[in-house]
Parts: sequence; structure tokens; C-alpha cells
Amino acid sequence: MAVFARDIGHGMLEVSHNSLALLGLAVVAVVLFAASRDDLRESAERQALDWLMQRHEARAVPGGNALVEFSEPDAVARATAADPSELTRQQVLVANWLARRYHVAPQPVSRLVKEAWDVGRVASLDPTLILAMIAIESSFNPFAQSPVGAQGLMQVMTHIHDDKYEAFGGTHAAFDPVTNLRVGVQVLKECIARAGSLEHGLRFYVGAANLDHDGGYASKVLAEQEHLRQVLQGRTIAFNAPLPTPVPLSAPVATPASLAVPAGGALRAPAAASAAAEARATPPAASPANPPAPGPTAAEPEQVAMR
Repeated sequence: MAVFARDIGHGMLEVSHNSLALLGLAVVAVVLFAASRDDLRESAERQALDWLMQRHEARAVPGGNALVEFSEPDAVARATAADPSELTRQQVLVANWLARRYHVAPQPVSRLVKEAWDVGRVASLDPTLILAMIAIESSFNPFAQSPVGAQGLMQVMTHIHDDKYEAFGGTHAAFDPVTNLRVGVQVLKECIARAGSLEHGLRFYVGAANLDHDGGYASKVLAEQEHLRQVLQGRTIAFNAPLPTPVPLSAPVATPASLAVPAGGALRAPAAASAAAEARATPPAASPANPPAPGPTAAEPEQVAMR
């Protein structure tokens, strides 16, 4: 009887050892499988983070830290910003100059400079032209809006070009700086193609295609582009370097066939164009202590009619 009991005990011990070994192997296999799957690993990390955040909130809210209740670790992904160290040396020169000239933070400007280079390469447009247009149109204010409804960095007429925002989720994307830049570049490219030249394309963009003058818009954009080109070459350009004084717009003239408004576009009224020209008329003051940004202020953005 004692031998029988001893045999049973040894058998159960062997079974338990084998079972634990199999369980350990199964755990190792599951861990290795999960580690090889990015989706499973991210899901586990997210659940662990949520659990930790809940524990943190449970301790912090009674202590009066209201921010804990609204904490959003992924919010940084929405920020339009880039580390200037990610840019090339020439791009850094341009970003720093624009940041000083228009009184904006270098990180968001760095992101826009990088995007201008990327989009400009695809669209076959000089990135300095894109950045110069942003400067004249909105002074790098992504929430700017004109009296006629032109919105964002490049003052695109959202209600006219709503189809261009479909690929970005809808017209609210007009206030996303990167999206507005991409749409504005596409509109500019279409304007240049229809007008036949860069200068006429700029007039078409600002809605002065049927006027004998654009109020100095094209000359201001091209002058700012020249500033950026010189900065790109390492030359020293004053942060308050003046722009050309705009010329008052004249009465409407007959629109050449080459500049005819396409079916989807709409030129702004001459009165609105004149108002925009006056808004751009004041060049930056020559104050070395605190030079104001040239071109339109955030409250006086460009009005784009063909956009």
C-alpha cells in the first residue's frame, strides 16, 4: 500500500512538472507571437497606458489638478511643428529668417518650410515662391480669413475649391496649415497654367485678371521671394526689409481670352480687390528694435478670388 501511494505521488509530481513546463512554453510562444505583431503590441501598450492614466487621474483629481481630467497624450501629433535640426542648412536659414520677420515660432515655420520644399518639388514650383505667397497672403496666420471668405495660410476661397478639400476630410481642413498649403499650391499651379506666366498667374490668383493692375500684389510676392532667395544663398537680409509700394487698382478692363475665368472660379469685385490692395499698401516700418511683419496683418489677410 505504501509503495502504491508513493508511486501515485511520484506520478502526480511528474505530471505537474510537465504541465508547468508546457504552460511556460505556451506563455513564451504567446509573448513571442504578440511581439511579432505590431497591432497586438500597440493594443497592449495602449491598454497599459490607459490603466496607468486612470490610476494617475484617480490620485490627481482630488488634489485639484484639473488638467489631468483633460489629458491627451496624443495631442502632440496634431501640432504643426518640426525640429529645425531636421531641416537642411539652407532650409534652416529660411525658417529662421521668416520666424524673425513675421514674429512666429521657428518650429511651426520649420514644418511649413519643409512642406514647401516637398510640395514644390512635386508641383514643379520654387519653394521660395510658395513661402513668399504665404507671407504676403496671411503673414503665416493659419486662421486668417478675408471679408470675402478666403481662408488659411494661402487664403484659398474654400467655398469655391471645396472639392479640393475632399481628399483631406472636408472644408474644415482649410485651417490645417499643411493642408491649406497643399491646396493653395494646386490652385496657384492651375492659375499659372491658365494665365501662361508666373506674374499673370499671380494676378489670376489674387483675382485681378480682369483689371489693368493688381495693386502691386505680384510685385510684392516676387520681391519677398527674392528676399528668400538671397537668404537661401547665405546673404544677410534685414528682417524689416521693405516691399514695393502697391499701386492703386484701376477700373476693370476687358479680360483677354487667355485669362478668362474658368467655370469653377469667380473673380472678386473691383471694390474688394481695391480694399485688399490698400490692406497690403503699408510696408514694414524701419524700426530695428521691433520690426513689424511686412504685408497684411493677421486681421487683414489677402483675399483670393480664384482660389
